[in-house]
Amino acid sequence: MESEYWNRWVQSHDVEAANCLLEIYMPLVQYHVQRIGSGLPRNIDRGELQSFGLLGLYDALEKFDVQRDLKFDTYASFRIRGAILDGLRKEDWMPRSIREKSKKIEKAAEKIEQEKMRTASLEEVAQFCAMDAEEVSQVLSESLLSNLLSLDDSASGKNNEYPPSAIEDHRAILPEKQLIDEENRSQLAEEIDKLSEKERMVISLFYFDELTLTEIGQVLSLSTSRISQIHSKALFKLRQFLHAREVEST
Repeated sequence: MESEYWNRWVQSHDVEAANCLLEIYMPLVQYHVQRIGSGLPRNIDRGELQSFGLLGLYDALEKFDVQRDLKFDTYASFRIRGAILDGLRKEDWMPRSIREKSKKIEKAAEKIEQEKMRTASLEEVAQFCAMDAEEVSQVLSESLLSNLLSLDDSASGKNNEYPPSAIEDHRAILPEKQLIDEENRSQLAEEIDKLSEKERMVISLFYFDELTLTEIGQVLSLSTSRISQIHSKALFKLRQFLHAREVEST
């Protein structure tokens, strides 16, 4: 039946066929909503995330070329994820109190780093901000999206949610730009190697194996809150590295 729906959609953009295909691939939207939403504050409406994802799914349906050697669910996943992240970028989703605390934490980390000539620890930042380490970890966890976007943008060198195999490349990448991007990825990989074993495991399972924090907790036999703390601490260290790179490049 799915192939019949595809034939009707490709040949005549049949609305009923489109609705059937959207229903078939809706679990992809739910998967990415769960994965991205697991690290966001509770005030973020999951229904809104699903709406963003559904727009991405329909966009994928509109633009997918059945003649290309690419599975639709692979192509759609990039579109869905990109649509959710783009939607969140356009919304002021982070509460002002969390945003202010996040800035306070970042400034504290910078000051400690300048004074001690090394990367600040989570505990040092907590003491400097008159907060406990758990609260700092919670703030970092709730500002997960900005950190995630920073990691994505720094790793790719630009805000591009889709791989070359998924969309047409309208601009050639200059050789020197490619070298810079490769160097950035290499140095980021080196920083990840400096993390503790559990931190590396959490980063790997979250960003590469695409498990949720709850699923990672089940794998490592730890609570979701503990995984969130480990993840936040790892992101804190990597964010310090990325900030240092930004300072060097200016």
